[in-house]
Amino acid sequence: MRIMDLAYEKCCGSSKKDSWRTTLVLAYQSLGVVYGDLSISPLYVYKSTFADDIHHSETNEEIFGVLSFVFWTLTLVPLFKYVFIVLRADDNGEGGTFALYSSICRHAKVSLLPNRQVSDESLSTYKLKQPPEKENNSQVKMLLEKHKPLHTALLILVLLGTCMVIGDGLLTPAISVFSAVSGLELSMSKEHHEYAVIPITCFILVCLFALQHYGTHRVGFLFAPIVLLWLVCISGLGLYNIMHWNPHVYEALSPYYMYKFLKKTKKQGWMSLGGILLCITGSEAMFADLGHFSYTAIQTAFTFLVYPALILGYMGQAAYLSKHHQMAHDISYYVSVPDSVRWPVLVIAILASVVGSQAIISGTFSIINQSQSLGCFPRVKVIHTSDKKHGQIYIPEINWILMILCIAVTIGFRDTKHMGNASGLAVMAVMLVTTCLMALVIVLCWHKPPILALCFLLFFGSIELLYFSASLVKFREGAWLPILLALFLLTVMFVWHYATIKKYEYDLQNKVSLEWLLALGPSLGISRVPGIGLVFTDLTSGIPANFSRFVTNLPAFHRILVFVCVKSVPVPFIPPAERYLVGRVGPSTLRSYRCIVRYGYRDVHQDVDSFESDLVNRLADFIRYDWCRPESTSDTGNEDDGLRSGQSSGEDRLAVIGNMDFSASWAFEAEESMQHVSVSVGSHTDDSVTDIIEMVPQIKRKRVTFAVEDHDEVDAPKHVQMREELEDLLGGQQSGTAFILGHSHVKAKHGSSILKRLAINFAYNFLRRNCRGPDVALKVPPASLLEVGMVYVV
Repeated sequence: MRIMDLAYEKCCGSSKKDSWRTTLVLAYQSLGVVYGDLSISPLYVYKSTFADDIHHSETNEEIFGVLSFVFWTLTLVPLFKYVFIVLRADDNGEGGTFALYSSICRHAKVSLLPNRQVSDESLSTYKLKQPPEKENNSQVKMLLEKHKPLHTALLILVLLGTCMVIGDGLLTPAISVFSAVSGLELSMSKEHHEYAVIPITCFILVCLFALQHYGTHRVGFLFAPIVLLWLVCISGLGLYNIMHWNPHVYEALSPYYMYKFLKKTKKQGWMSLGGILLCITGSEAMFADLGHFSYTAIQTAFTFLVYPALILGYMGQAAYLSKHHQMAHDISYYVSVPDSVRWPVLVIAILASVVGSQAIISGTFSIINQSQSLGCFPRVKVIHTSDKKHGQIYIPEINWILMILCIAVTIGFRDTKHMGNASGLAVMAVMLVTTCLMALVIVLCWHKPPILALCFLLFFGSIELLYFSASLVKFREGAWLPILLALFLLTVMFVWHYATIKKYEYDLQNKVSLEWLLALGPSLGISRVPGIGLVFTDLTSGIPANFSRFVTNLPAFHRILVFVCVKSVPVPFIPPAERYLVGRVGPSTLRSYRCIVRYGYRDVHQDVDSFESDLVNRLADFIRYDWCRPESTSDTGNEDDGLRSGQSSGEDRLAVIGNMDFSASWAFEAEESMQHVSVSVGSHTDDSVTDIIEMVPQIKRKRVTFAVEDHDEVDAPKHVQMREELEDLLGGQQSGTAFILGHSHVKAKHGSSILKRLAINFAYNFLRRNCRGPDVALKVPPASLLEVGMVYVV
């Protein structure tokens, strides 16, 4: 299936509305990506619900009560909550847990990301729902910003939701494929069935995970037709069963049947809700996959196709069971399928389960990549399986771990009951996290009264808590698995994030002054070698300590020196024209630069070859811009001129360098607000990163456009100096590029608590040794790599 990725158009601010034809095409395409998991839920909902807690009786109160619960759950949660409310909380067209967290962080100062700059707020995708000067400071916002433990609690909540999504990525393929293959039980004896279903399920799962490295674009064109065929199939069978067995089954949609159900079954009925909630598995995908489609397309597909088909499917099953009480011991989807079409339905069900599993596996890869980009997950190798379609990625390590765990769950549980209990708890945990974050978005981003957010939280939160409690009771019957997995993943992610923040604080406190760099020269035995040296650092100002250690041990560095900071910004995408911030470090004669490369949490990081050539081109554009700009265009014109002439007056300002063609004419847009200054840190402190973060002074913004049509407008002396600098840059590129990275070892300082020593000395260092190094994450060729050993005492 061809996915029309509108994300780039959205992030560039396009306000054109989709035509009805485009909307229908996107709605059709969304079936295979968004609704695969949700559409196959009829395979196992009734079977999980009637597993042990309740039993189908001749009064039909149980089956009609379950149908009523399914109907209202599908109506309130996926339709009302997600389609009509949550989908509107997009982040530049993107959805998901990190999209909500990103929006909250931009509207309130609760982010724990390091190296944040005020200049990031100039990004076109860093838009606020309301201008800051008109923003009303609500009590909720002031409370969140004032208490720093709440920042950590918010991050833990987001990470918990992320862990549960990963757990869902493990459990959904197992229960989906197992339930589909279980249809064989009606065509063979019980002895043969037990020995056939598990091996066939495991074989399909192995094939599914083994084909991941090819990417979904190779077989994706089949996804939408398969899901569409499955929806037509369940709705057609549902209509047939309703008309043939019980045309009055629609009466069970009344909420009165829920009351009768709970009155009769009492505690057992409440416990059975853990199976009913499986009817909304996959609802979160509507929001998570919003970036690939439009809001209107997802709304149209669910409201007019998926929702009616599911309701008809569940009603048809209930109508059949209401007349077949002898099936009380074996309530599965396939018993309501006529014998003449059972085998075709079985094949379609298996294909649909594979499509639904593929969607959740791809979503797991995506959310792990987002977590990694925000410094909340150990480094893993990310492979982009399609050059044309954004967001299609493959992570080898995660893929094989998921496959092994998925097969282990299938073999270990061996039935739909335990798999359903585990999957249900993971699904409801993710929905509870989304509800909590959505309540904050209503207040902080939409600027609605807190009472409205409280009503949203209480109404939907109470429904989800009811289902969550029913799942939690099944702790010993399968629900322990997602809890154990979430605790393990949450520990890993939080330890990694904590150590990353501590390393940044150490770098910030131990950075070297510019005067130290300017003092280096032949008189100290320091030589400059041909080539370009790219020094990677997390700092956005100052000289990193790993470079001073490098020069101390090897008294030489490259003639062209670039301090590169690859940083993440809490936005989904950053347009290529706004990605690079470039400036000088010292005078122009030093040939030293700073380049800040900014990525959003859904951006694709460039490979090393394109990154290197792109970086050199940006440096060349900056050099031309720096020499050609009139001195009167900036308040710092005298300072800039002083820097060019060799005087030391600090770091120059950073300019946004986009895709400009300087061969004919050049156009630059700079903002005076991008003056690059940092808070000086004179001694080691234990302050949080938010206290020592690098800041930019708030001054009135004035957008200035520079246009230079010919080199003749540049003064002759400056023109000569500019040509010399460009020739040096070209010569450095021809001589080769070296990538200088820090090889870090982190240990807790003396006197630290036992918990901190365990987290840093053992847990973090174990993860660091066993995950991908920064050179692999940055795709640096080994022949060009220079690693500098660093010991961080945090």
